[in-house]
Amino acid sequence: MKLFKSLLVAPATLGLLAPIAASANEVTINDFNAAEEIAVTNSRVDGLEARFNDLEAGSFSETTTASFGVDFLIGAADGGSTEATTFTYGMGIGLETSFTGEDSLSATIDIGNATATDPIGGTDGLNFDGTGDKLQLDGLTYTFPLGGATVMVGDNTDISAVYTGACAYSSFTDYMGNCGTGSSVGVGGSGVTAAMSYAFDSGFSLAGGVSSDPTKVLTEEGTDIYGMEAAYTADSYGVAVAYSDNESSTFWGVNGMYAFDFATISGGVESEDPGSSTKTGFFVGLSFPEVGAGSLDIGMATSANYASSDTEYYTYEASYSYPINDGMTITPGVFIKEGTTDTTGFAVKTSFSF
Repeated sequence: MKLFKSLLVAPATLGLLAPIAASANEVTINDFNAAEEIAVTNSRVDGLEARFNDLEAGSFSETTTASFGVDFLIGAADGGSTEATTFTYGMGIGLETSFTGEDSLSATIDIGNATATDPIGGTDGLNFDGTGDKLQLDGLTYTFPLGGATVMVGDNTDISAVYTGACAYSSFTDYMGNCGTGSSVGVGGSGVTAAMSYAFDSGFSLAGGVSSDPTKVLTEEGTDIYGMEAAYTADSYGVAVAYSDNESSTFWGVNGMYAFDFATISGGVESEDPGSSTKTGFFVGLSFPEVGAGSLDIGMATSANYASSDTEYYTYEASYSYPINDGMTITPGVFIKEGTTDTTGFAVKTSFSF
C-alpha cells in the first residue's frame, strides 16, 4: 500500500517542479527582495524600540518633571476649640514642562485632611491644605519670557508668585509666612491671574498683576485684585515694598531682611485701609541657620491688622528644623496665639520631598 501511494505522489511532485525548472534561467538577484524588506523592517522595529525605551525610562517627555512633597503633622492645643491631639497630613504634587527651554507650564495638585477648626492644622495654626482627602488642582500657570520680562498667566494662582519679596524667615504658623505682609507683598488671587516681573542687573526688580473672577473677568459684577511690588536684594540684605487693592480694602506692605554672621533678622509692616479707620500690623523674626545640626526660628507678630481703637493680640512661635537626610526634615514647634482665649499649641511636622 505504501508503495502504491508513493507511485501516485511522485508524478504530482514532478508536475510542480517542471515549471520552476523551465524558468530557472530567468531568475536574477533582484528577484530576492525579501532580504531588503527584512532590513527595512528591522530598522523600523529598532526605531520603535528606542522610542519605547525612552518612554519607559522617563515616564514623561524629556522636558517634563514631577516633584512631590508630603507633610505629616501631629500636635495638640490648649485653649482652642478642642484640646484633642490631632493628626493632619498634606501632600503636594508639582508637574512642570517646557516647550522652548525658556517657558514653563506648571500644575500644582494638593490633597489633605485638614479642617478649618483643627487647632493645629487649621486656619489658626499651620493652615494645612484641607481637600477632604480628594485631589484638588491648586494652580495652573504658564510662564514665558517677553522681551526682558517674565509673564505669568494662569488660574487659581497668586499675583505674588512673580514677586521677589525680602522675607528670609522660615515660619511655623501660617500667618508669619510672609513676614506679616500676607495681603500686600504676599497678595493672593481671586481666580484667573495675569502678572509680569522684570529683574534689573543691579538687584532691583519690579512686578505687578491682576486677578479676577474667571466667569466675570474685569467686570463690575466680579471681584478684581490688583497688586504691584518693587524690591531690591543684595547678598546680605533685601527690602520689598508692595501695594494691593481687592476692591474692599487697600494695603501697603514693607518687608526686609539683614543677614549677620550668626543670624538673620526679618521684619515686616502692613497697613490696611478698608475705607474707614486704617489698620496696621507688624512682624519680627530671627533665624539661626546653624544650631547643632539644624536651624532655629523665633518670631512674633500681631495676630491681624488692627485699628488704633482695637485691642491688639499677638502670636509667638519657635521652631527647630532638623534634616534627617536630603529628602526628610523633622520640625518640632510651639506657638502661642493671644485672643479672648489664649491658645497654646505644640506640634511636630515631618516633611518629605522627592
